[in-house]
Amino acid sequence: MTKVFIDGEAGTTGLRIRDRLADRGDITLIRLEEDRRKDDGARAEAYGQADVAILCLPDDAAIQAAAMAGPTRLIDASTAHRVKEGWVYGMPELPGARNAIRDAVRVANVGCYATGSIAMLRPLTDAGIVPATAPVTLTGVSGYSGGGKSLIAEFEAGTAPACFLYALGQSHKHLAEIVEYGGLTRTPAFQPMVGNFRQGMAVQLHLHADMLGGGVPGAQRLEAALREFYAGDPFVRVAMAQDRVDPQRLNGTNRMELSVHGNGYDRITVVAVLDNLGKGASGTAIQNLNLMIGADETEGLIA
Repeated sequence: MTKVFIDGEAGTTGLRIRDRLADRGDITLIRLEEDRRKDDGARAEAYGQADVAILCLPDDAAIQAAAMAGPTRLIDASTAHRVKEGWVYGMPELPGARNAIRDAVRVANVGCYATGSIAMLRPLTDAGIVPATAPVTLTGVSGYSGGGKSLIAEFEAGTAPACFLYALGQSHKHLAEIVEYGGLTRTPAFQPMVGNFRQGMAVQLHLHADMLGGGVPGAQRLEAALREFYAGDPFVRVAMAQDRVDPQRLNGTNRMELSVHGNGYDRITVVAVLDNLGKGASGTAIQNLNLMIGADETEGLIA
């Protein structure tokens, strides 16, 4: 029986993780009463009892919690430690990542936009199709739940616009991990937006054929590289191109689907669809937890 403490269980990601672990026969949740959740003494005691703690906190609070946790194994769902030395990046699909996560004391859970971006980029940079120095452009749309409690409240009150762009200053917090683990040395242009739906996400990687490494420039070559990279993966599959892509189609699952689109010769768009609250947050946290405690990687997750 593994004892798990979720620090920040009342937040959007924490609630999803808690609900998915609540009925597990191999896990006991360590929980604090609502009036003790911000009590550092009570939190320190919970860390001391836990085999693994999951941090669902803002960045600054996650840094403080990591110091408080002592030797307890951690999964941090914030942005704080994703490119920090001493932390294993929690994206199981990357080469060698599953073994590293199994043995890790500190795991930094991959971000939602980073999940889709890296999932498209890494197979192509590893294969030499997209050069590390390529001028890559990424765009995407996410449900408003990715913005946390204040943005959720704004949309649910009907005061938010139906759709809006943000991070227009090219300083989105996921860019560092996209560069680090996507196999890039040049920071991509990235333009995210928020749509008037609660959850779901589509991320697009836009490419011109003349920026790609040698060989056949068409979509088939990219699709083949993606299929080879994810062969046998329990959650990621390569899908056929479609006329329309629904960012909400995989909601409630831990699945991610990649597809390659374009005009067949000089302009190509790769698309990743996932649930920003599932594969993009709580689902991957549980996937990482399963690896860390020796459970089946898919336990408690919809594949």
